[in-house]
Amino acid sequence: MNQLEVQIMGQSYLLGCPEGGEDKLRGAVQRVDEAMCKIRDAGKVRARDRIAVLAALNLAFDLTDKPASPAGATVAASQGLTGEDSAVLSALLTRLDDALSEDGQLL
Repeated sequence: MNQLEVQIMGQSYLLGCPEGGEDKLRGAVQRVDEAMCKIRDAGKVRARDRIAVLAALNLAFDLTDKPASPAGATVAASQGLTGEDSAVLSALLTRLDDALSEDGQLL
């Protein structure tokens, strides 16, 4: 496993990356960075953790909003996600739901 240093919203992160997955990870980092910066630049949310939750929800919503492929594949499959990726996404959404239910508010 390789390590890749990336920046998200001006902060450096050292991420583990499987062999050959560098471009895919950089693309994911770019999407997360753009989503978080867009929320930050809107000026209504300042806390980094809140921005991260909102960005994650927006990205997850975008994934679930895509129609299934004509062959009847699921959204996850049409996005190139494996069953394991889908399980990770589902677990993330559950964790977000749990975290948000504690205080009931994003803002």
